[in-house]
Amino acid sequence: QVQLVESGGGLVQPGGSLTLSCAASGSIFDIYALAWYRQAPGKERELVARISSGYRTDYVDSVQGRFTISRDNNKKTVYLQMNSLKPEDTAVYYCQMARSWGQGTQVTVSS
Repeated sequence: QVQLVESGGGLVQPGGSLTLSCAASGSIFDIYALAWYRQAPGKERELVARISSGYRTDYVDSVQGRFTISRDNNKKTVYLQMNSLKPEDTAVYYCQMARSWGQGTQVTVSS
């Protein structure tokens, strides 16, 4: 049973930065693609960024150039570096690996 634990969310002013982390338990990590999703109030959950086992990355258009997804297989951790944050980035952010999901971490962008 894989468990994913996110951390790093919080309140930040527009234009600020945050880095989210998601640590995985279990023996298998490096063969899986990893992803970050987010869900804002009243909206559907959307894919934000994804990184393959071969380190290929993909982003939703709205975060392209501002967010960076990365992974550290030795630490079994995936990261989401978020720069130039906007109020519309406010959401609960979830990491996902295979069929497992983290519990979510709140990101609020507000002055």
